[in-house]
Amino acid sequence: MKKLFLILLMISFISVAFIQSDRSMQIQKSYSFDSLGACQGVSYQKGRIFLYGDREVGMIREFKMEGDSLVYQQKEMRLTIDGKDVINHPTGLAVYGSLPVFIGNSVRLNPEGTLWKALIYSVNWEGLQRTGTLDGNLLNTIDDDTCIQGTRPEYVAYKNKWYVATADYGDKGNEVRLYDPALLAKAKKTSEKNVLFKKFTCTPWVQNLCWIPEKNILLLIQNQIEGRKWRFTYVDLPRSIESGKQEVIKVIDVNERGDELEGFTFLNDYSKGIAVSSSRRNNANLMQINW
Repeated sequence: MKKLFLILLMISFISVAFIQSDRSMQIQKSYSFDSLGACQGVSYQKGRIFLYGDREVGMIREFKMEGDSLVYQQKEMRLTIDGKDVINHPTGLAVYGSLPVFIGNSVRLNPEGTLWKALIYSVNWEGLQRTGTLDGNLLNTIDDDTCIQGTRPEYVAYKNKWYVATADYGDKGNEVRLYDPALLAKAKKTSEKNVLFKKFTCTPWVQNLCWIPEKNILLLIQNQIEGRKWRFTYVDLPRSIESGKQEVIKVIDVNERGDELEGFTFLNDYSKGIAVSSSRRNNANLMQINW
């Protein structure tokens, strides 16, 4: 009986290893888009793809996949009020159903990167898309004073409840934190009582987050070193929350690219996705994902 148990255990380990080693991500096609500034992220919503960047002002542009082409829909949102730049460096767009919509802003205050100001904005997303600016569509500004270095909001689910996750970018003390969206939408700072729900430690250089609900996996979109090279870290979210540290399923490095990976989103069926970088050329990339 003991021998049978050991055999079954070995088969289980081999199966898990095979599944994990089989997961891969390859660039299929690259696109170069101007007028984004340094592209900071990408969000997929009901067939529409939103790229956001830090041009002369923070901005969001809408695209659509037509075959294997990523086509600009001639729709732009400028993150301004009265023509003045408000969200100058957008670093996250959290949208899910009828829940509050949040945009992150991570601003480096010194050249060394030891001082940061991180803000999360609650916005009227439908109004912003309709009018093209934040005028009348900025609902609240929240100081993310719980963060260590920057903010990058993304919706995730844990035990049938939705939270706004965010993460740090630096190389010391990095965390993924989960905020209560209803309390966050009304808060002036994230350190207010009960806004922070849970947190766990993670590896450095997290540029953005992507949630995979069917698998309870949080994908950390990272650099391998500061500001350079692509890394995708698949994390078991429930286990990470419960242990207090990231529980890694798989790490994939895309070594053909040495520039700064900024964001990633899956498309319809998780077999394809869009990865974006801050480069002027090849700043949006169609990727094939094999599970």
